[in-house]
Amino acid sequence: MKPIWIVDDDQSIRFVLEKALMREDMPTRSFTNPQEVLKALESCSSEEGPQVLVSDIRMPGGTGLELLTAVKELHPALPVIIMTAYSDLDSAVSSFQGGAFEYLPKPFDLPKAVELIRRAVEESQREQSDSVSARLSAEMLGQAPAMQDVFRAIGRLSQSVVTVMITGESGSGKELVARALHKHSIRASGPFVAINTAAIPKDLLESELFGHERGAFTGAQTMRRGRFEQAEGGTLFLDEIGDMPFDLQTRLLRVLSDGNFYRVGGHVALKANVRVIAATHQDLEQRVKDGVFREDLFHRLNVIRLRLPALRERLEDIPMLTHHFLQQSAQQLGVESKRIADNALSVLQVFSFPGNVRQLENICHWLTVMAPAQTIEPKDLPPDVLQSVINAGFNIHTLSTQGVGSNLNNLSVNSVATSQAHSSASPSPAGAGAALDSFKLPGVGLDFNPPQSTPPTGSVLGGNLGGAVVTNSGAVGSINPSSSSHFGADWQVGLEAQAMSLLVAGHQDVWDILSRRFESTLIQTALANTRGRRIEAAQKLGIGRNTITRKIQELGLE
Repeated sequence: MKPIWIVDDDQSIRFVLEKALMREDMPTRSFTNPQEVLKALESCSSEEGPQVLVSDIRMPGGTGLELLTAVKELHPALPVIIMTAYSDLDSAVSSFQGGAFEYLPKPFDLPKAVELIRRAVEESQREQSDSVSARLSAEMLGQAPAMQDVFRAIGRLSQSVVTVMITGESGSGKELVARALHKHSIRASGPFVAINTAAIPKDLLESELFGHERGAFTGAQTMRRGRFEQAEGGTLFLDEIGDMPFDLQTRLLRVLSDGNFYRVGGHVALKANVRVIAATHQDLEQRVKDGVFREDLFHRLNVIRLRLPALRERLEDIPMLTHHFLQQSAQQLGVESKRIADNALSVLQVFSFPGNVRQLENICHWLTVMAPAQTIEPKDLPPDVLQSVINAGFNIHTLSTQGVGSNLNNLSVNSVATSQAHSSASPSPAGAGAALDSFKLPGVGLDFNPPQSTPPTGSVLGGNLGGAVVTNSGAVGSINPSSSSHFGADWQVGLEAQAMSLLVAGHQDVWDILSRRFESTLIQTALANTRGRRIEAAQKLGIGRNTITRKIQELGLE
């Protein structure tokens, strides 16, 4: 490990940090002013340079912010921690704008300072590892076994021009694989031409693929070469081939069979010297059974099939891809690349990523623009990502502290025991509702606590109903916004807990009890929203006027 460089004109600060880091087996090198640091950086190699730089902000002969700027020009990826006894806003803002890893006000707690330096070391080592990986595989990244199989297949196909079918979910990187197949093939010197057959209207797709002669149709003022001609001597990538119109499939089959095609409106056969790579996210075998995809074309395309794994099947690649996309996004926007904390990566690794790698790339773009600090924490992740993870039953706090293995999808034993104890003591429906008084969903901000204004005889269905909680007795109470910020998970768990309480209590009419509560809550909330106007409430609920009148009578809500 390379040393931690400490820059401070205060000898006591240098001494304390040196001793603390030595106890943690982290080597150090100390300097008293910025000029010494810059001279050392100019004379040492990258292997001899610092792992992390810790600098005071005010020193004789230069400031820590000036040093930060100079160091970032020489070593952009080097984590720099700025220390200062002057904890003013301008210093903090300037530090982060200059690309500092963190801002450390003096006096600081020594263990916390050491922990901060340790995090910076881990980030530095990870950046070095990622940069090596990026150099080795600039086109595609992936260490998961499934991706290694894809890489091996690309290698085996490098000397072949056989037709390849790439399958995989949308956003999984099928075009990247196609480009890699082309780049490492004997046709690499030729063009790579891609066309998404699902993105072009049916009437134009034939002309796009095969070209057209002048006057072939209205608007055809000149002859136009199609994609097959444009890809002459190279590779033609047909993306989303499963969506190709049935009549065009016949023309494509002819090209694949004998290598000849005609421009639209043309009478001279043209020879296609093109390697075809197709891709789809659909089940082509099922499309064949449904009669919307030609079976003979399927077999022509399906010579070699490469299946690209979904991102959720290669979770170990998420950290590497995240760092890569953050760096890429920062370069595109001309800003300092942001870092992502390990606990935030743990949250990303349990997200389902329905949009696969493309969605992760978009999230990294979002974080580059929207994350407030230079280091991305779990709370900085997009709200839809956090909500999805919580709805899947994971505890954000536990993930942040214990890692990916903490699936809290089930209720805790204590919570269930509490519910059962309440149910035994009060077997009535009211007792079942009371069993929820101390119920808490494991997760951030997901406490299910009925408000104190709810009468003890009422039972809350649970959840945020427009800022109010409505009980089956008709009472309306306020609800704490912070405890119901995740409505989707909150009400469902509350409903499950009520059902469990009633079942444990031996009730034989659980369906009727909970159905009445559910309907009562919906109707009373709608009436409260419309100030008692039944017709308007019925419209908002999507039921008829007679239905809401009948339900009000049946439920005793007059």
